[in-house]
Amino acid sequence: VQLVESGGGSVQAGGSLRLSCVVSGLSYVSLCMRWFRQVPEKEREGVAAIGPDNVTRYADSVKGRFAISRDNDKNIMYLEMNDLRPDDTGVYRCAAYRGWLRLPLQASFYQYWGQGTQVTVS
Repeated sequence: VQLVESGGGSVQAGGSLRLSCVVSGLSYVSLCMRWFRQVPEKEREGVAAIGPDNVTRYADSVKGRFAISRDNDKNIMYLEMNDLRPDDTGVYRCAAYRGWLRLPLQASFYQYWGQGTQVTVS
């Protein structure tokens, strides 16, 4: 099982980035996928999630600016990030949940994780 993120980088406030997460080794279509953001000395934050039925959920801090999507044919999840702010800085990790819960919030439910990609907004 492998989750690999890409697309991070350094941008100025107001800029945009598109993150990708490629999943292999799992039946992707049945997975609930979520992006988490990690900042040192802060609690890990669930930024956005998307279920197998394409239902989405966003943290209040990113609503209207971020958009999560998935391509089940390519086993890829995306996070389109617009109007980026310095507070969006962090390591973004994708995570996958396989089970009966619908878009679980807690990170502990997610069984599979990527290594992360750094996003820096100045």
